[in-house]
Amino acid sequence: MQPLGGGWDGLLAPLFSDERYLKIREFLKHEYSHYTVYPDMYDLYNCFRYTPLDQLKVVLLGQDPYHEPNQAHGLCFSVQKGVKLPPSLVNIYRELQNDLGIPPSDSGDLSAWARQGVLLLNTSLTVRAHVANSHSKCGWSWFTDNVIRLISDNKENVVFILWGGNARSKKPLIDKNKHLIIESAHPSPLSAYNGFFGSKPFSKTNEYLQNQGMPPINWDLNG
Repeated sequence: MQPLGGGWDGLLAPLFSDERYLKIREFLKHEYSHYTVYPDMYDLYNCFRYTPLDQLKVVLLGQDPYHEPNQAHGLCFSVQKGVKLPPSLVNIYRELQNDLGIPPSDSGDLSAWARQGVLLLNTSLTVRAHVANSHSKCGWSWFTDNVIRLISDNKENVVFILWGGNARSKKPLIDKNKHLIIESAHPSPLSAYNGFFGSKPFSKTNEYLQNQGMPPINWDLNG
């Protein structure tokens, strides 16, 4: 495995040397060699590569990668440039406009957020093509639970944005005395009207960061 850089290798070393991670690796070797798996194996850890640990301000937690061609590239909710916006991302942009007045971007590439300190982490980092949640039982939950716990233990004043039941189940892993937790329904069309719309996660995040003496996130992707 290639080094992640950005301070992550030292923090995550205990996970990468754990036998449970080695079992995930063996599972992935079989899956990538026998099926189409997303994202590309070289993009699997992009969320860490795009967001150095010392710049981390926000953890935005998704579920598993998009499972159709050319969508997933290792950042939760993000799709590669030129790809049609998935419904959940359309709703994220809608809430962003209602919250901060920022018009929706034509691009679904969220890497500009990642480069500002927003860790776009899925709870499962891979998925078999066309089969949602197909890798949710392979050990990724153990891995990402520990990533969240390590961030909570080793950082201060991080905003954790938890959308939907899967993400909200991680709340006990986060020290609420050190960090801000923003939670709501998932932006999926099936649940967005049950509390996602109107939750104002973007302005709440920036208000907290500024109160902690940190620069806000520029959520505008139209530049």
